[in-house]
Amino acid sequence: MTDILLTHSYHLYYDKKQVRKMQPYPPLGTLYAAALLRQSGYTVAVFDTMLNDPEQGFREALQRDHPKIVVVYEDSFNFLSKMCLTRMREVAFDMVESARQAGAMVLANGSDASDHVADYLEAGALAVLLGEGEWSLLETVRELSNSSKSKLSEVAGIAYLDAGRVRQTMRRPLLRDLDRLPLPARDLVNLQPYQQAWRQAHGYFSSNMISSRGCPYHCNWCAKPIYGNSFALRSPNEVAYEMSVLKNQYGVEHIWFADDIFGLKARWVEDLAEEVEERNAAVPFKMQSRVDLISPATAQALRRAGCVEVWMGVESGSQKILKAMDKGTQVEQVVTARANLRREGIRACYFLQFGYPGENWDDIQQTVQLVRATRPDDVGISVSYPLPGTKFYERVREQLGSKTNWEDSGDISMMFHGTYSNEFYRALHDYLHAEVDSCNSRRSVPGQVGDTGQLWRAITQMEPRCRNANATSFSECPREDLVQLRPAEELGTF
Repeated sequence: MTDILLTHSYHLYYDKKQVRKMQPYPPLGTLYAAALLRQSGYTVAVFDTMLNDPEQGFREALQRDHPKIVVVYEDSFNFLSKMCLTRMREVAFDMVESARQAGAMVLANGSDASDHVADYLEAGALAVLLGEGEWSLLETVRELSNSSKSKLSEVAGIAYLDAGRVRQTMRRPLLRDLDRLPLPARDLVNLQPYQQAWRQAHGYFSSNMISSRGCPYHCNWCAKPIYGNSFALRSPNEVAYEMSVLKNQYGVEHIWFADDIFGLKARWVEDLAEEVEERNAAVPFKMQSRVDLISPATAQALRRAGCVEVWMGVESGSQKILKAMDKGTQVEQVVTARANLRREGIRACYFLQFGYPGENWDDIQQTVQLVRATRPDDVGISVSYPLPGTKFYERVREQLGSKTNWEDSGDISMMFHGTYSNEFYRALHDYLHAEVDSCNSRRSVPGQVGDTGQLWRAITQMEPRCRNANATSFSECPREDLVQLRPAEELGTF
């Protein structure tokens, strides 16, 4: 019998777009929680079927392990989990019900659980671990393992039902010294399917880790139900050590740093480079950052540490829109960051979003022109996505209908009254991916439209006809314009 069975509710199996990408990563947050419980003396198992149908497999795991406690502990370092996809919530509720029927007590943690506490409790969870969950989980497990009556009211950082009403205990302070946590319990999952999937799809094996938690910036569309605006760093020594473990023990050939923001402090990046060089721990890695953090010195230190790809939150080429988002960056900084990364041979990739309130055709053209002029190596494109707890969500809340989450990550649907129709934004998404692919497949002059010029002309022609705040279907955006814009297969990586 196992004391605790941990699982997660984001499964690649249910996300068609991510299946096509085939870049699966183990549930890192779940493995951190498992490592802490095991270090504290509990017998722990992890149910992980990122690549398979989870529902049948979970019932089999319950019968095999007979856990006293089941924890649906979401991976908060996975941006797809933060999107709170509807299908994944349904999976979580099914798991809660199956665990209860098997006689286990059920706990839940994650962005979606923190945003929808009552829903998870009504679905059968005994308690929801709010925000950062490891230490709240450990204390809750200790209470539930107590032979006498447990006192959940004495555990900080949780919510539970008391006489049918949701009760939240006092807030738990966030962990500041991240080096106190053991390394994720990667030995509790089978990494072979991940390795096989990566090598078949991309020719190398990539895995994930983190160097920090949280983000101190205040972009008003960014939900932060776990860490708020706090930020905590691991020591460069510990990060370099884990890189060496992934490299030498697990055969990892590429790393995805899943931090919300990597390299916030320039001195830390330089110290990391020194530690990595001293340990011979360099592994090619990619990460997320901001355009105002990529100085020449930082770009050089990133290269020394092994960085080969930086994803930057560019969002828009319009300064008006960046200001409305409270982004705190300047369009000119995109150009500088791109040049600094190119100088060090590091791929520069942009996150872009369209449809933010107030964005018009001129703003969209500025974004397109920025992409043409700077020629990023890749782009990830979305429409603005209202998540609970953000200023942006409150701004558009009254416009939201019954659909408040995407079904899967390829949905790309406007959930509020945008300037254009869904299909216009999807066409724009496909055009920009085609433009970037075209630029990177030939040695063309920066700013040259090239092979995608016909697609862009079609978009400019359809723009006036798709300009409708309530447009959501082909009926308001002529099909003949869209046929030539939509490729047979999706072009983008995000």
